[in-house]
Amino acid sequence: MIPFILASSSPRRQELLKQVNYSFEIITKDTSEQVQENLLPEKLVLQLANRKAEAVFDDHPDRIVLGADTIVAKADNILGKPESKEEAFQMLKLLSGCRHSVYTGVSILSRDQTQHFYQQTDVEMYELTDDEIMRYLNSGEPIGKAGSYAIQGLGAYLVKEIKGDYNNVVGLPLAKVMRALAAYSIFPEDKKLNSWKE
Repeated sequence: MIPFILASSSPRRQELLKQVNYSFEIITKDTSEQVQENLLPEKLVLQLANRKAEAVFDDHPDRIVLGADTIVAKADNILGKPESKEEAFQMLKLLSGCRHSVYTGVSILSRDQTQHFYQQTDVEMYELTDDEIMRYLNSGEPIGKAGSYAIQGLGAYLVKEIKGDYNNVVGLPLAKVMRALAAYSIFPEDKKLNSWKE
């Protein structure tokens, strides 16, 4: 049996897990993005991640299910995925020349144990001109990205400095996830490259 289910359609999360040789199955269900008002970012992102995991776990109670969600926060502003080019422009104007925080929540559910945790990474952006923002928006990359940018793509041009886990900004705090999965005896596959000299 495939070791676990990833309850996320995010290509970035899938790529991160594949690059360290995990085997997993992708199953997702639509869940509500509505949350209680005035939640702290870390509580909000944990609630969203757990909601994704629970929706899939309800249908697969004998499996191990991993759900995750990422948000961007600047002061009291919580920035999810932009719904229009105009909204993406306003998000990047807000982040221009400033520090913000990226939060990813992770929820791992099984019949025997559950784990819930989050990671915070602080990001500082360069001062961006309107032309730079529009050029980036016209690439199409901000679509479906929390905070309207992708640090692993063309969005690298926008980022001056990060403090914390880079992979967390991409979409998954990989080291924490690997350690959490080890508690379920789930480890990356050994590809047996035999590159060591005998």
